[in-house]
Amino acid sequence: MTKIIIKNNIRKVVKELDEQNVVNNVAVEVEKALEEKVREDLRKAIERVKKNQRRTLFERDL
Repeated sequence: MTKIIIKNNIRKVVKELDEQNVVNNVAVEVEKALEEKVREDLRKAIERVKKNQRRTLFERDL
């Protein structure tokens, strides 16, 4: 299974968003949870595409 979420990128984004520099580390569970959340969102979007008889996934499907 191809990984969508990269732990190193999570750390970069957390640093960008954490203006007060509160978070020092990101647990492994965060990567796994984000991966599953993104996959579930994509599954739902694919179902919407099917229901609308399209072959293109759009932002509005998410």
